[in-house]
Amino acid sequence: MNSTWREFLTRSGANFDPAAGDSLDFGDAPDELQAAAGATVLVPLVHLGVVECSGDDAKTFLHNQLTSDINHLSLGLAQHSSWCTAKGRMLASFLAWRRGDAYQLALSVDLVDAVAKRLQMYVLRAKVKVGNLTDSLVLLGLSGPQAGEALALANLPIPAETLSAPEGGDIKVIRLDTGRFLLAVPAEMAADLWRKLAEKARPAGVPAWRWLDVEAGLPLVTTATREEFVPQMADFEKIGGVSFHKGCYPGQEIVARTQYLGKVKRHLYRLHSDQALAAGDELHSPDNPEQSCGKVVVAAPSPRGGYDALAVVQSNFAGNLRLGAKDGPRLEAKAVNP
Repeated sequence: MNSTWREFLTRSGANFDPAAGDSLDFGDAPDELQAAAGATVLVPLVHLGVVECSGDDAKTFLHNQLTSDINHLSLGLAQHSSWCTAKGRMLASFLAWRRGDAYQLALSVDLVDAVAKRLQMYVLRAKVKVGNLTDSLVLLGLSGPQAGEALALANLPIPAETLSAPEGGDIKVIRLDTGRFLLAVPAEMAADLWRKLAEKARPAGVPAWRWLDVEAGLPLVTTATREEFVPQMADFEKIGGVSFHKGCYPGQEIVARTQYLGKVKRHLYRLHSDQALAAGDELHSPDNPEQSCGKVVVAAPSPRGGYDALAVVQSNFAGNLRLGAKDGPRLEAKAVNP
């Protein structure tokens, strides 16, 4: 994280939790969660980082690596995407958008260095430069009924459609869903923008944003879940993260075969638990005692009490699901896309 930005957040009341790595709050995490459920919140998305691919061949290069249709990613749009191993397992998940002729990919911050290094290995003779923008580009999350007013107060565009990202200016504003926006801001502009947005939005920590991701059914691959899922297991094709009409990319044959043969037995579920949940937690069922039948993808404390999460679960065991072991705490599970 940019050190100047971190210092500003600390002066603004942010509490960083070294034990939780990327997490922070603004002094009252439970109340921040309640605000996220119905009010307007402003969140420093320090759990995310940005990789940029630029150069004459950047579009072709990424189109041949990622699961989405980069060739049709226009300047005014964003799209979900992922990068897979040769076996079709997700190495990372992204929100991708364009900045001029360059492509910027937001992903879990704990994967940024590894993804940038691995992408560079595939460049070979292509005219592509891979860079890590995590220190120079700040990501903010804005959510709630007054989010549009906050953007207008800051003289920023209000994208009309989901995954629209209007061109113009140094700050990129992307509508994620009905009430949420992601802002990509040059680090030197972040403090001033924060002050303007905070006139309408309450500062909140990363757990609040993670809970909003759970509510939206938006999974994020992290180090804890790297190489665990074929994209369809995380319902990634249902949010536009997979194209079945493009050419080859790593893992494409397995991803396509899985789709057309209808062999996807695991899907994305929302979980609720009285016990703490975390990405990478194993899920079990007494009906399948020999092996795990699922894994938590993203989790957060719930405004309702307990914990909510997104998990990839073997569908035929979702009705009798336990945490950690076949006799562990019982979990409630509902399909995100039934």
